[in-house]
Amino acid sequence: MQAFEYASPKTTEEAVKLLASDWGQTEVLAGGTDLVSLMKDYVSAPNRVVSVKDVKELRGIEYKSGSGLRLGATVTLQELIDSPDVKRNCAALVEAAEGVSSQQIRAMGTVGGDLLQRPRCWYYRAGYGLLAQLNGKSLVPDGDNRYHAILGNSGPAYFVNPSSLAPILIALGARVKLVGPGGPRELDVDKLFVTPSNDQGREHAIKPNEVLTEIVVPHHAGAKSAVYEVRQKEALDWPLAAAAVVLHMDGQTVKGARVVLGHVAPVPWPSPEAEEALAGKTISEDVADQAGKAAVSKATPLSKNTYKVQLARVAVKRAVVAAARG
Repeated sequence: MQAFEYASPKTTEEAVKLLASDWGQTEVLAGGTDLVSLMKDYVSAPNRVVSVKDVKELRGIEYKSGSGLRLGATVTLQELIDSPDVKRNCAALVEAAEGVSSQQIRAMGTVGGDLLQRPRCWYYRAGYGLLAQLNGKSLVPDGDNRYHAILGNSGPAYFVNPSSLAPILIALGARVKLVGPGGPRELDVDKLFVTPSNDQGREHAIKPNEVLTEIVVPHHAGAKSAVYEVRQKEALDWPLAAAAVVLHMDGQTVKGARVVLGHVAPVPWPSPEAEEALAGKTISEDVADQAGKAAVSKATPLSKNTYKVQLARVAVKRAVVAAARG
């Protein structure tokens, strides 16, 4: 690991002042479950690490009836899982966090860190850059692409977004608050993720000198929601495909739906095709299956990951069924 300066500010404003305006010079440290491994492998080599562990305003879970849920960015996954307010008002978010099976990561990993973690692509982690290129050509299409994208993969990015919480947060219409030198700004969670066009870019819309401070999940009266993940093993691993579903019902009929896939594209992937397949329908196994088919209707698998199309289809189907059962 390259030597670095360590800073431990007490406020968000102090943290922002310690961050550089260009990527790579500084990094924010929360739980450290991702950043430390990146630094050990020299994928990230910042001159300064800014720890936000002591910034009290980034902590805490608050729920206000009728308005929604506020999650401080440094709330740990375990704190999220243990929160009675989250369990009562946003059970699907707890389900998503429980998908992280490692007790150590649950204890240390934060909700903000989950959203901002870097891709798990083995080419990126081996030092070939975010777009996994050698001599200007991507290694992924003709290489080992078993775990890469099947949607949004026309290039140059082929990695998949690794966040466990992003799909359900997007389906719930959540927003994030970012604070930088110019003050605070808010983004819908789906706008936090971008597909980079070059190796100098990032896969998040946050700026190098901004701090993610909180996530706000709006209240959804009467909505039904669920997540479903397909994994290769029950031990610590990232899903091969995942789906988050939120259903707004009018009796037994779907009045409106949000369907967001995870781990199948460089960004969490909303599926208007699946949503259209559900609109105006009464949920049944067949309707859920049709939504799954629609969700992957535009998939373009690579040479070694065609299997992910079926997994994503099944994830959507089972998430729809689970949400309908409430």
